[in-house]
Amino acid sequence: MSPFAHLLHELRLRHGVRQSELSELIGYDQTYISAVEVGLKGVPAADFIDKVSKALDLSDEEKLALHEAAEASQRKFVIDIDAPQDAYWLLKELRDQFHNLSTTQIRVLRDVLRMRVEGQVAAQDPVRRLRRRSRQEATM
Repeated sequence: MSPFAHLLHELRLRHGVRQSELSELIGYDQTYISAVEVGLKGVPAADFIDKVSKALDLSDEEKLALHEAAEASQRKFVIDIDAPQDAYWLLKELRDQFHNLSTTQIRVLRDVLRMRVEGQVAAQDPVRRLRRRSRQEATM
């Protein structure tokens, strides 16, 4: 189940609203809401998300979480035209193995991606080099 489908279901239950009630409030068919919640439909348009946010009277944090979950639930990915060849090969390997990845492998890959971001910040810090002591200094 996508992050969006999971969060939509959770928010609806947390706010005590049935699918049929939500459908009346936002003007979408109940079967569509059900299909979104179980992941049969992809991420709906921003208009749907805005209507759900208003109908459920979501807090700013909940609205943000719903929009982030929608972004995380996108099923298609576009590669920049100037991406290096290695990026293409990496994505091919990921596509080939995607359905066989264990939860642990997914966590490790996500950790590696986070390290890259952290590494970029650290790489900007100047590297301090220690001065080597001469033999004469070492024997003193």
